Amino acid sequence: MKPITFGIKTAPQQTTYEAILQIWQQADENPAFAHAWLFDHYAPIHGDLDGPCLEGWTMLAALAAETSRIRIGLMVTGNTYRHPAVLASIAATVDVISQGRLDLGIGAGWNEYEHASMGIPLYRPGERIRRLDEACQILKQLFTQQLTTFEGRYYQLKEARREPKPVQKPHPPLVIGGSGEQLTLQVVAKHANVWNFAGGPVDVFQHKVSVLKQHCEAVGRDFDTIDLSTQVPVNYDDLSTARDRVKPFIEAGANHFVFTLTYPYPDDIVARLADEVVGVVHKK
Repeated sequence: MKPITFGIKTAPQQTTYEAILQIWQQADENPAFAHAWLFDHYAPIHGDLDGPCLEGWTMLAALAAETSRIRIGLMVTGNTYRHPAVLASIAATVDVISQGRLDLGIGAGWNEYEHASMGIPLYRPGERIRRLDEACQILKQLFTQQLTTFEGRYYQLKEARREPKPVQKPHPPLVIGGSGEQLTLQVVAKHANVWNFAGGPVDVFQHKVSVLKQHCEAVGRDFDTIDLSTQVPVNYDDLSTARDRVKPFIEAGANHFVFTLTYPYPDDIVARLADEVVGVVHKK
């Protein structure tokens, strides 16, 4: 059975850098938690659209320098926001800053407002996912090869370099979010070290897992080499709801859990989650 790990997610919307830093440093010091996450958006996706929203990769680099143990990442990067060669440079730099603690989260992108407001093309779903497939190929090649020449349908590179390489070899784990059965889960089967199921009932998760297994068989991938992840909402007034959600997902095969925290964060929330949720789950 795969080890079960727990992490926290602090979406950098409607909050401050100082508040997130405090939570991340508490998680970094608490052995109950193995990973911490931000998101990748340019405007809030919940609450007042005019509210603050800090840029994910910039925040991640800062938090990498202010933590020492916990694995870090974005849940997940929107591939459409950056050329994959640019993303490779950013991600490798964060992996160096963190001394090899990056989990590289990536997805196809979806937010209509952000794309329209900033003039970034939001391609049709099929094209977005095919672009994601090419992006994953480019990332892995730039992380492992001295020179990368890539002639894709959507991206082209000619003798591209990425130095320094990431600390992690052969490359930081790829965490892919998305549940589309025909294309997205096929990309997961080809490239992901971790698949994230953003949310929904456990029976839907089980169905998606069965589809992912079929894609793994089709591409010759060992399904058991992919960690299965899901995000868990946290009700600060009743942590038992988070604990009750974790249990059936463990029984369904999930082994990577991300507690989503919203601002304002209670002062003791990291310690409470460790004691009242993670500790109880591990005892069972």
